[in-house]
Amino acid sequence: MPRKTIEQVQKEHTDRWMAIHGIEGTAIGLSKGEPCIIVFSSIRADKLRDVIPSAVEDYPVIIKESGTFQAFEQD
Repeated sequence: MPRKTIEQVQKEHTDRWMAIHGIEGTAIGLSKGEPCIIVFSSIRADKLRDVIPSAVEDYPVIIKESGTFQAFEQD
């Protein structure tokens, strides 16, 4: 069975993670030159480690404290 792409893994987990208080969004990035999933948080990362794993399907998951996301009005 082929390994899932990082995009597939991110998509499978984003809705569940977004339901957690303090999670603002997810993205795909690089950590030490390797693909990773980034979880943006408005609360301290150490408060989320019990509910956000450090890796999913062999892809590292990095929690970045980003503050709260806001949508801006477009003209």
